[in-house]
Amino acid sequence: MANVTDTQATPVISTGLPGLDQVLDGLRIGDNVVWRVTDLDDYRRFVTPFVASATAAGRQIIYLRFGQHEPLLAPAPGIRIIEVDARDGFESFTARIWELVETWGRGAFYVCDCLSDLLNAWATDTMVGYFFRVICPFLFELDTVAWFALLPQRHSRQTLDRIRATTQVMIDVHRADDDMQLQPVKVWQRQSPTMFLPHRYRDGEFIPVTDSSNATRLQAAIEQQAHATQQLLDGWDRLFLEAEECDAADSARALVQRILQVLVSRDPRILALAEDYLSLDDLTAIHNRTIGSGFIGGKAVGMLLARAILTREDPDTWGSALDPHDSMFLASDVWYAFLVHNGLWPAVMKHRTREGFFDEAPALRKAILQGEFPPEVRPELIRTLDHFGQYPILVRSSSLLEDGFGNAFAGKYESVFLINQGDPEQRLAALENAIRQVYASTMSEDALSYRRGRDLEDLEEPMALLIQRVNGRFHDHWYLPDAAAVGVSRNTFVWAPDMDPKAGMLRLVMGLGTRAVDRIQGDHAWVIALDQPLKQPFRNLEENYRFSQHLVDTLDVTGPGLTTTDLTTLVREAPSLPLERLGETDRAASQRARELGLDAPVWRLTFRPLIRQGEFIDLARRMLTTLEKAYQHPVDVEFTVHLDNSEVPVRLNLVQCRPLATIGDSQPASLPERPDPRRLLMASEGRFMGGNINLAIHRVILVRAAEYSALDLNGKHQVAKLVGRLARQTPEHFNLMLAGPGRWGTSSPELGVPVGFADISRVSLLVEIADMGNGMVPDLSFGSHFFQDLVESGIAYVAIFPDQQDSTWNPDWLKHHAQQRHIDSLLQQDLPPTAIQDCITVLECEGSPLRVLADVTRQRLVAGHF
Repeated sequence: MANVTDTQATPVISTGLPGLDQVLDGLRIGDNVVWRVTDLDDYRRFVTPFVASATAAGRQIIYLRFGQHEPLLAPAPGIRIIEVDARDGFESFTARIWELVETWGRGAFYVCDCLSDLLNAWATDTMVGYFFRVICPFLFELDTVAWFALLPQRHSRQTLDRIRATTQVMIDVHRADDDMQLQPVKVWQRQSPTMFLPHRYRDGEFIPVTDSSNATRLQAAIEQQAHATQQLLDGWDRLFLEAEECDAADSARALVQRILQVLVSRDPRILALAEDYLSLDDLTAIHNRTIGSGFIGGKAVGMLLARAILTREDPDTWGSALDPHDSMFLASDVWYAFLVHNGLWPAVMKHRTREGFFDEAPALRKAILQGEFPPEVRPELIRTLDHFGQYPILVRSSSLLEDGFGNAFAGKYESVFLINQGDPEQRLAALENAIRQVYASTMSEDALSYRRGRDLEDLEEPMALLIQRVNGRFHDHWYLPDAAAVGVSRNTFVWAPDMDPKAGMLRLVMGLGTRAVDRIQGDHAWVIALDQPLKQPFRNLEENYRFSQHLVDTLDVTGPGLTTTDLTTLVREAPSLPLERLGETDRAASQRARELGLDAPVWRLTFRPLIRQGEFIDLARRMLTTLEKAYQHPVDVEFTVHLDNSEVPVRLNLVQCRPLATIGDSQPASLPERPDPRRLLMASEGRFMGGNINLAIHRVILVRAAEYSALDLNGKHQVAKLVGRLARQTPEHFNLMLAGPGRWGTSSPELGVPVGFADISRVSLLVEIADMGNGMVPDLSFGSHFFQDLVESGIAYVAIFPDQQDSTWNPDWLKHHAQQRHIDSLLQQDLPPTAIQDCITVLECEGSPLRVLADVTRQRLVAGHF
């Protein structure tokens, strides 16, 4: 072959076939060689001489074995066979290959199984292309030579183009009967007049087809033979095309099982539920609302499964009482595509290390917030906005592990409301920013602490997204649902002995459900025990009103979007609100308002008209009972309430369902009937959470109310930081009790200590103590994200009101039964000011542990020496 241009100074590597070396001018260090074949035997035909030549030259061959086809190589000197399972998902597989390449370092040569076999594990060839885009440059950097095979008829043009653009060498091998044709389509930095012509392969020689007439006839024969199978569709699209055309019951069941494993979950319990309740038509409908490929994530699955359970088990009720969902799903492969497209995979690999899990997260978070979307994703986002029009939308996290059995990730990842106003470009920019924001929240300290604390940091956690139309209606520039609620099928915080924990409970608010989910500073959701819905834990009417909702979360579509507005202002500006069904007028306050010339009447959101109507409570109870029975596990749901004057006066829109983690399932502890007060640290009737408790406490961290209250805002935050440091350095075998004034985890330091959950995730018992003099009052906020953290982490909770007869708090007990530890002996360096240290007492009772006993059936908790 004449006139070959050699631009490389590096040594030439042989393919093992002199004729092929002549065609390609050999290989270069760094080359990735992709063979596009129709028969893997043709790939094997070229692999064998390459390996023989490389091993003879002293090269180490790493054979990466991940396909389902027959092995390409047998064990032999100079050949290392490493099996890698692709079924654990793109991230785990790609990370494992990356680690192997990094371990073997520079100069190793690689032979890989057919990339097309990854479709059997991932279903979509989009991620095959992105896998190659990650690994190929890394192999190039490490001076390797690597061989890959593709069956092009199994892949989309987009994937083939992505691989072609990334590799250094690509060769097509075709057959027409016994005639084999080889044609290089890309050879990086080499060329000749005949290099890219088709070459007939005969007896080890490669003869260029220089006659165009012969080339045309040969090409026509190849295309005719390949026409029947050459669809060039993504394997993902083929799977759902097959689903749409399927009409045989046996085939449909098999297809359902295949689709569930690549679209829904890897959890056997979720898969079993999905197989029972999701049909092939359901899965096809989900696919039609999905952007990209891969899993739709736990939050989306929970919502869809719950809806399917309700409509299957009770179609007469839920056919009319349950609003249809209107959601789109941004699938998990888009998350990986985003990372790879922005060149973030090396940073991801650093983050995956033990040392880098926290240290690399801030830089990765920043890079995610600045990232651009792959070109194939943006048109789909535009179509999504076209679908929703100008209704407000909510972009919610829906990661693979989220909302599963035992791993709710409650509040760990962000959700972003969009008012969805402006021209199309502005709306698209806002949507993309919201997606980036949710993506970036995977790198938050709370999310990472949660994963590490639950031994999840090594598991694949791809982030899918759930994009939902916000349920509600416009009231001029305000947009909000009539009401929203969190519901739990087991009430582990009953406040009266005649209440049935199995009946479940609700946390109900007017407006957006954010106030039902999150801990509300200075305000209260309305708590309803479903067996006694009108019974409240308040002593009089004044408390009833005081502990009701005064602020409403809404969307201001002409202003900042998500807004908290006082009820009085909202009533004045939105007279069409159905207040007569959600609240009652406070006659005394209304009279005072009239006398002062203020707006009247004054409404109190007690929800009694809605409760007394009966239908709403019946629907909530049916929902929770039906879902718990199907899940065979207590559940936690979120839904909105739409009130109407039609034949269906109450309709619910279920937006989330997940298994509720529970603790304290052991037999009731044996509590002393009349314990000696001198032996008691604390006692409570009710106001505790955790079921039956029998817990030995070895260390107590106590925040003293008087000293804490005297600090300024910065000082209070320093106390929270110090509490976190002390909690984290507590030995793992110690059970830790954390006690302090007001509300743990509040964002308002005047109401309690503003720790993040990451600071206290190792606590065994959390105690909130009322300090009436400073206004710091406990608030469990049942159903909140903070509550979910406590439940899932096995953290028991108790609220103590020292001025009430049903509570006891005796801190002097600690002076006689525990040994104080000085903070400087625990931390030794970077100590805060003395005023901060003085707010905290650390005590140990390892020799004779503090015993905490609770009986949920009797609603009693005691702690002391027994």
